[in-house]
Amino acid sequence: MKDTNQTAGPAWVKSSYSAGDGGQCVEVAWTKSSYSSGSGGDCVEVADAGAAVLIRDSKRPAEAFLSVGFDVWDAFVRMAARG
Repeated sequence: MKDTNQTAGPAWVKSSYSAGDGGQCVEVAWTKSSYSSGSGGDCVEVADAGAAVLIRDSKRPAEAFLSVGFDVWDAFVRMAARG
């Protein structure tokens, strides 16, 4: 089970790679699109990185990601909601 930090700023979780002795390995908490199928689908995952929203391909999580400001993300979500 991942341990979620509830403080302001980025949504961090303890990495599954962290040692049981409290190692210093952490990662951003990615959220998969609700439209993503159980097999991965053609969807994206997003994460709150404090100063930006990170976006990555759900099928290729180890590859590159896109970082955009909250204003850009907000405009994108509003436009997508309109169709």
